[in-house]
Amino acid sequence: MAFLDPFTITVIAVAFLFDFFNGFDDAANSIATVVSTRVLSPIQAVAMAAFFNFVALFVFETGVATTIGKGIVDPLAISPLMVLAGLLGAIFWVLLTWWFGLPISASHSLIGGLIGAAIASNGFGVILRGKIEIILAFIVISPILGTIAAFILMTLVIKIFRKHNATYANRYFKRLQLLSAAAYSLSHGGNDAQKTMGIVAVLLFSSGYLGSEFYVPFWVAMMAHLAIALGTLSGGWRIIRTMGGKITKLDPMHGFSAETAGAAVIMGSTFFGIPVSTTHVIAGSIIGVGATRRLSAVRWGLARRIMWTWIITIPATSGMAALLFYILSAFMQLSI
Repeated sequence: MAFLDPFTITVIAVAFLFDFFNGFDDAANSIATVVSTRVLSPIQAVAMAAFFNFVALFVFETGVATTIGKGIVDPLAISPLMVLAGLLGAIFWVLLTWWFGLPISASHSLIGGLIGAAIASNGFGVILRGKIEIILAFIVISPILGTIAAFILMTLVIKIFRKHNATYANRYFKRLQLLSAAAYSLSHGGNDAQKTMGIVAVLLFSSGYLGSEFYVPFWVAMMAHLAIALGTLSGGWRIIRTMGGKITKLDPMHGFSAETAGAAVIMGSTFFGIPVSTTHVIAGSIIGVGATRRLSAVRWGLARRIMWTWIITIPATSGMAALLFYILSAFMQLSI
């Protein structure tokens, strides 16, 4: 591969910065339940999550990266300026919602940013509808799957342990939750890191650095996993409070069920190359285990606020990215 030009290097650096913020923002998804149930301390939990975020590099294929790279915007229409505007729009939205402690989808922020910048650059014709429709559908489908899977698993766990007292069951599930938290962190790294991989790979491909065949270079995959792991290691404490205790009260039994169900949904999506929001899935799973107590055990007001941020994420980041594309284009023309 030829040497990269300085501007492309800058855009790639911003992409990995976004990946870092993705891990930072989604740290709560991986560790909120295991921290709120006091199975691990926050420091122990983020260290474990970061480790499995990186290990996912050696476990999963790059189907999600290919979907992001070739299935959203026509690769031939991609430009470094377009990618930069999309990334900056996504980063701004992630930081804004992090400030208010709302768990939004960094993945959908990235997708929305790319869509907005692409439309501003080349019009609606460069958007590839087939994959976009699947991604939009899974905004609704993935949290529902998480809710249903967690509800069923939690119901089975309750039936199996109904003759045991709560103290015994929780002591047992504290050990099991270490496995479920590790599985969830692995699935999170496997799906989320690939979104940045796809963006960097399509930028390299459209700029002629990969030749005639689209693929994800190993160094891109390694850097993406490293960036998301470091972001997770930095933590996202505001959102941890929301995910860990404000939606519903959790104990180790509920935490295990939520994490196991969430990991299963995300790993299944990754297998089929579908980019999903790990935030959507784990929030749905937490709602599912909470609903096994009674529907009133879930704080539906907060859940509705979270759902509204999901709905507006893609339009908001698309608008921000489009505006940034126009601003950056005008600035670059003035500087020539």
